[in-house]
Amino acid sequence: MQKLNLAVAITMAALTPYVSAASFISDSKATLKARNFYINQDNRDSGTPNNNNYQAEWGQGFILDVTSGYTDGVVGFGVDAIGMLGVRLDSSSAKHGNPTGGAYGGIMFPSEGDHAVDEFSNMGLTAKIKLSNTELKLGTLMPKLPVVFSNDGRLLPQTWQGGQITAAEIKDLALVAGQIEQVKGRNSSNNENLSVTGANNPQTGRFSNKFNYAGGEYKLTKDLTAQYYYGSLENFYKQHFLGLTYNLEIGPGVLKSDLRYFKSQDSGHNETDPAYFTTGYYGGRTIKGEVDNNLYSGLFLYTLGGHTLGAGYQASNGDSDFPWLNQGDGGSTYLITDSLIQKFGRPGEKTWQARYAYDFAAAGLPGATASVVYLKGDGINTPDTSNASEWERDITLAYVVQGGPLKGVGLMLRNATVRNSNLPTVREQDEYRVILTYQLALF
Repeated sequence: MQKLNLAVAITMAALTPYVSAASFISDSKATLKARNFYINQDNRDSGTPNNNNYQAEWGQGFILDVTSGYTDGVVGFGVDAIGMLGVRLDSSSAKHGNPTGGAYGGIMFPSEGDHAVDEFSNMGLTAKIKLSNTELKLGTLMPKLPVVFSNDGRLLPQTWQGGQITAAEIKDLALVAGQIEQVKGRNSSNNENLSVTGANNPQTGRFSNKFNYAGGEYKLTKDLTAQYYYGSLENFYKQHFLGLTYNLEIGPGVLKSDLRYFKSQDSGHNETDPAYFTTGYYGGRTIKGEVDNNLYSGLFLYTLGGHTLGAGYQASNGDSDFPWLNQGDGGSTYLITDSLIQKFGRPGEKTWQARYAYDFAAAGLPGATASVVYLKGDGINTPDTSNASEWERDITLAYVVQGGPLKGVGLMLRNATVRNSNLPTVREQDEYRVILTYQLALF
């Protein structure tokens, strides 16, 4: 708790110069989020060398999120702060998932030798400036965009360092542009430079400190939205994204259509230098090479009452895996197949999925939800075959207390099962997560 108190003190010190601005104070908000997180992974085969076959960790996380208003005047100034603390409740060198003490930690905590640290903490400050409906942020960012997507799948969320400008000056048009220089992983206290799968070895890998991105979305009608985004990681890849979402009332329910297309190409050293290569299939010669991926997908969800039934298809074409910012400590993508364990973006992979979710509010039990997703990908190219396959099943049960002294307390149970055929070094897994959450508004 000492580190959390230090984060609070630093935050208050940062706010002090602005206390004379009425809007800065009156529009400020502070929230304390508590997250108790347990995870275990049972690897069903030998898989990657030097990794434990069974991994399990349990921890308590605290996230203090302070958001200021803006100073008065034509140009408004503000500052946001986030302080995070993770405390280990249970782990061991046998279950940490990092027996060699590698740089990227275990499944939840950073490593201290071959075991998890007792605690780890992060602190982030973000300066912001607003003019009309245009806002500039410098410092700690947590973007959720098609080309850069923050991960929040462990005890503490992933954060990024850089600058971002957003503009909503034209009705129904939202624009964004920015540059990311470093990232702090979900199980790390350190800022790191950026890389991709295949080049991110902490000792011998190659990294960049410049990821540029820009794009926006336009609401053509109240139900139809078009998106375009561009991202470029210096010396690794450049990526274009096109998206289209449409909501259509059909009978008593609503059909949501979500169409996405990514075009990813090599850039800079990735074109010729093997040290910068990413993973994938390259004519049977090797398992690494330059970025070359075209990925398109469609997800269709029909909601009626408390029921949501969905189906989707995704095709990953080209000679490489789908690329994303990945330092080796976990990351998220904006794919309809981004699941609890796998992403289904391997070269040649064609993935079908089916999903079902139910909101028990329709049955008189508000706060309770359940969902199941099944994904099957085949036609995967590897150096040995063009017909490898994999599947994953994810089940989620959740409940948030709606009243009484425990109002706002949430419990989530998650299970994932992954199996594959002819995928070298890819482990078959059973995974369980138990997550207990609570959020308290401080002001």
